[in-house]
Amino acid sequence: MGITERQKEILDFMGAYQDREGFPPALREICKALGLASAGSLTKHIRILEKEGYLTKLPGKKRAWKLTHRPGGASVPLIGQIAAGTPILAEENKEDDLPVDPKLFGATEAFALRVKGDSMIEAQIRDGDLAIIRPQDAAENGEIAAIMVDGLEPEATLKIIRHGSGYLELHAANPAYGPLVFTGEDLERVKILGKLIGVIRSKP
Repeated sequence: MGITERQKEILDFMGAYQDREGFPPALREICKALGLASAGSLTKHIRILEKEGYLTKLPGKKRAWKLTHRPGGASVPLIGQIAAGTPILAEENKEDDLPVDPKLFGATEAFALRVKGDSMIEAQIRDGDLAIIRPQDAAENGEIAAIMVDGLEPEATLKIIRHGSGYLELHAANPAYGPLVFTGEDLERVKILGKLIGVIRSKP
């Protein structure tokens, strides 16, 4: 489904405002700038744009949305199962393209993973959310990274990184799951794919 000229005007204004101020505009500011008589008509457009993937609702706020994609803009690949020996962004690993501009998360390149399960629930990352990942092969202590472990499932997963001299620990953000600890030759089984830079909620 395409968008109307009025909806494109809304996106253009929100994008320019977000670029300038660093945060999205309030609905009343959009109405004033575009000469819309009521917030009700704007909200109808907003709901359509959210459904189409151009906007995402900000958690904890009743009537606030953030621009995640611009018409004709960039996208990021959604990565599924990862074929052995292939780069993370190889075409055969891609499930879909998401209408998300990585620049909105401070990156020039990114990929997305769909979160499965509740292992990161205390980091407010829920089952079904989309994790936006900046590709890199290292992570600092305490950072959340996308990782793969040789011998486990052929899908990347999110873990909190803890490391020191001769060891690496992968922690969940849920006390129901214990850490995975790697030392010695087992360290080579772990591959860091990138750092978490954003989350797109699957549910409000």
